[in-house]
Amino acid sequence: MSDPFVLSIVVPVWMEAAGIVETLEVLQPLRTRGHELIVVDAGSVDGTVALASPLADRVIHSERGRAVQMNAGASVAKGNVLLFLHADTRLPLNALESLTSFFQSKKAWGRFNVRLSGRGAMFRVIAWFMNQRSRLTGLCTGDQALFVRRDVYEALGGFEPVPIMEDIEISRRLRLVSRPYCIKNPVITDSRRWEQGGVWQTIFLMWRLRWRYWRGESPEALAHSYRSDVRNGKD
Repeated sequence: MSDPFVLSIVVPVWMEAAGIVETLEVLQPLRTRGHELIVVDAGSVDGTVALASPLADRVIHSERGRAVQMNAGASVAKGNVLLFLHADTRLPLNALESLTSFFQSKKAWGRFNVRLSGRGAMFRVIAWFMNQRSRLTGLCTGDQALFVRRDVYEALGGFEPVPIMEDIEISRRLRLVSRPYCIKNPVITDSRRWEQGGVWQTIFLMWRLRWRYWRGESPEALAHSYRSDVRNGKD
């Protein structure tokens, strides 16, 4: 008989006190059903760890950087499916049923559709294009809550420890194993990136960075450009 489905959710965080409780509270029903929640903190000094600890199975510490943090969480995970969830992204209520269907499929990995939290029509347009692009290319961004079978993740060596585009990079390798399993019921991700940076400015920035990535520029150079553009050090 095949092993039972056990999910490990890995949440990389840094200075997320304002929203971490809301993120983790949504995941408590999964914990009561025997699934695992791991929070990986990168040196927060705003109370994130204290807020997260009662709501997670484990809170561990690592160097800063989403790729590094997600690898650290995966290294202590017990589940046979790993789901990597950004701290500002909420899973849909029926996520477990959808992930169970994935586990019963022959796909190696997958992602959710995404919806942005902003109420304007432009946010719905942005999300539609993100989902269509992902469906056509077979690539996934971190906002879409990538999930993968543990044995596949380990065989590929996990995330490359790069400062940006780690989601696109691992998607390119996973795509060689199988096309992604796409869950239509969306995760909801915070639209603050577009609201703070300006919708069109943020769209152009992200497309410009992806274009430079496809041309072969290093993730380190792209990360420097990204931080210079958005004027913050949070990503």
